[in-house]
Order: sequence, then C-alpha cells, then structure tokens
Amino acid sequence: MQPVHILLVEDDRDLAATLTDSFGRHGCTLTCAADGPSGAELATRGQFEVLILDRMLPGLDGLGVLRRIRQAGVRTPVIYLTTMSGINDRVEGLEAGADDYLVKPFAFPELLARVRVLVRRDAPAAEPATRIAAGDVEMDLLKRTVRRAGRPIALMPQEFQLLEYLVRNANCVLTRAMLLQNVWNINFDPQTSVVESNISRLRTKLNENFDVDPIQTIRNVGYKLLASQ
Repeated sequence: MQPVHILLVEDDRDLAATLTDSFGRHGCTLTCAADGPSGAELATRGQFEVLILDRMLPGLDGLGVLRRIRQAGVRTPVIYLTTMSGINDRVEGLEAGADDYLVKPFAFPELLARVRVLVRRDAPAAEPATRIAAGDVEMDLLKRTVRRAGRPIALMPQEFQLLEYLVRNANCVLTRAMLLQNVWNINFDPQTSVVESNISRLRTKLNENFDVDPIQTIRNVGYKLLASQ
C-alpha cells in the first residue's frame, strides 16, 4: 500500500496503539487524537488522506467533529469506526458527511481495505485504462476479453464485472458488502448467495488447467485476488 497519512480520533488508547502498529506495518502513518475538539483542530489544519472517527468522544462527539470540519471546507474522506450499529446511527453518520461506516468489533483487514478504496477514490483522476492486469490475469475492457497466462477465458457479463473489480483492487481484502455495492449496486444484504455463487463460477473458469487459485478467501471477511502467486 502507498504511504498514507491517517488521522485517528479515538479515545480508546489501547485501540489507538493497536491501529498505529497495524497500519504502520502497511506503510501508513497515524496521527492520533483522543477527544473531539483536538481531532477537529488537527483535521482542519493537517494534511491527511483519510480520517477515522469514533462517534462517542469526549468534548465533542463524532457528528460534531465531522460537521465542524465539513463547515471549514475539509473534504478529507471520513470513516466512522464505532459501536453505534443501528440503522438510524448509520444514516445519521453518513448524512453528516461521512464516506463510510464500520461497526466495532471489526476485522483490521476490512478497515485497511476500506481505507485503500477511499484513498484510490480520492486520488486525482487519470486517463482510464482500457487494459488491466493482476498477476497472470489480463482484461481488455473494450473488447471485454479475459486471458490468464495468455489463455482466453470466456466469462458472462456479471462474472466479467466481478473480476474487473477484483483486479482493480488486487491484493485488497474485499468484503461481501463491498462486492454487493460495487458489482451489483446493492446497498443492503439481500440474504442471497449471489456473491458466493458468482465467485465459485469465476474460480471454476479461471482455474481450469491451472494449479493455483488466484482468488483467496479471507474467512469471515471476504475475498482477495492475489496479484502474484
């Protein structure tokens, strides 16, 4: 992962220390604030790629922090990391200007993946690539063709779209919710096996005559396409 400077506003010092260590192993730097007012001040005057924000904070709650920095013109992407898991809590947080919402307890690979997605989304736009690749999997987005190690692979449209999202986010853990939202445009869990069944069919086609499966299952979290085996 490219170096990312993250602001964490979290009053749980043990969690802050754990996240500082975990993100540090992936080349990221964390600046930490333990209360709302100091977090808002840092966010307003600092240069951060992502802000990870708790909802329940001393001095000024997470909603207050977010509203204050948005009013100050700060457009830094914000992920709420909180125990407040109700639908109304999520809606309130997102409507206040957050970009994502993750409920505690959480898996660090999912938080890392969500940070990566926000950083890429916020990066300056470049000319769209017509060909993308990860490892020995190559896709031509104009011709809608797929090859693995030069061998053509025929995919259905939904399988192609799923593989494209996996390739674009190679080596990132993608949760079921992220796949539903970005591949199927579903913003809720329909309690179906649409993700699992399409992953299974995609694996069957990608792995025919190959010994190594490039799609890795991350138990209880999601899936990851390995850029190298």
